[in-house]
Amino acid sequence: MAETGERLKRREAWRRGHVSEYAAALFLFFKGYRILAIRHRTKLGEIDIIARKGDLAVFVEVKARRGEQEVIDAVSFSAQKRIRAASDLWLARQPDYALLSQRYDIVAILPGRWPRHFPDAF
Repeated sequence: MAETGERLKRREAWRRGHVSEYAAALFLFFKGYRILAIRHRTKLGEIDIIARKGDLAVFVEVKARRGEQEVIDAVSFSAQKRIRAASDLWLARQPDYALLSQRYDIVAILPGRWPRHFPDAF
């Protein structure tokens, strides 16, 4: 049975999203971050990557776009609210919660280029 064009596009977008998230995680790992979770789901939303560096918990949104400005623009205010709410749930479950600082980053996956990391993006 042949797939419809729309279904094929969705499958390709899903695959591209997974590959982008793993590429971003590897990139962050080589920058010295410890990757704690990829695609962490909560009842309030999903966090693409949760990483840690010392006492800093970093919640990362990964976007694959053609340009850096498109990546920044793609993380809407409502997406930021969802990520913050999901991160609050994650943080509340950590035994060293009181010792952790938190930060929200974006990693841009751009065609033919190294990933671009935007620390403290929102």
